[in-house]
Amino acid sequence: MALDLDLRKLRYFVAVAEELHFGRAAERLHIAQPVLSRQIKALESELKVQLLVRDKRATELTSAGRRLLADAVPLLAAAEAVRRRLARAAGGTETFAIGFMPGLIVTGAVRELSRRHPDLSIEVVRTGWDDQTEVIHDGRVDVGYVRMPLDRRGLRTRNLLTEPRVAVLPADHPYADKGVLSVNDLAGEHLLQDPDAVPEWRDIATELSSAPPSEGRRATPPPIRTVEEKLENVAAGRGVVVLPLSTATYYTRPDVTHVEISDIAPNQVCLAWASGRRDPLISEFASIALEHDPTGHRR
Repeated sequence: MALDLDLRKLRYFVAVAEELHFGRAAERLHIAQPVLSRQIKALESELKVQLLVRDKRATELTSAGRRLLADAVPLLAAAEAVRRRLARAAGGTETFAIGFMPGLIVTGAVRELSRRHPDLSIEVVRTGWDDQTEVIHDGRVDVGYVRMPLDRRGLRTRNLLTEPRVAVLPADHPYADKGVLSVNDLAGEHLLQDPDAVPEWRDIATELSSAPPSEGRRATPPPIRTVEEKLENVAAGRGVVVLPLSTATYYTRPDVTHVEISDIAPNQVCLAWASGRRDPLISEFASIALEHDPTGHRR
């Protein structure tokens, strides 16, 4: 028997599943809590499964609830992507949106696509580590220049290039004049980003290995999100960051410098798009992207 999922009820369920609290979920959705409770019960009745276990102290997901949450998030993102594309199409002008990560230059590829399709409205969207795939899934962009690693579920990717990663240091740092560094040279430094982003450093870092196991993660504060914030903190002498070479050179400033690290994995740049899309423009742009180096160097 076919099942028609009500997307509104699904959104309500995701809010409760993420908050694990009906009151907070109701506030997030801007609806009354009794209405939310009734909608969740109606969804459970339609699906003929129990999704949540609720008592006076806590709300927990059942195994069926966890499964639905995992499936519902990409489903809702896909529905939002369709809505966004329809809204753009309703404007009467065909549009194509391209996401790009910091340090990458998409001008050459954009110009070539515009030359081939002069009536096409092309938008560019700057993304970050937190949302480089989210903007693809929810339809804000049609394709995205992304940096690995990332979760490839629901995506198709095409490798564009790999590039070295460098240590970004204050301009007066003792290592500033070194031609190349080993990751061991950085073992005593404080890293201003998630240690998991640089596993080679994480595995030898003095500040992590010297702390008790229960405190190892607390030795590093919450990661700083934007490149600009990272560089401000580097310049202030609060630590170092590891960035792809193109990002470090794009954000050149006099009070910081960068030195290549010889023994860590390079950064991989890919073009990514939703695996369910069958848009000829995406295939065409993917071919164009292969001919235009997004780091600004000539192929």
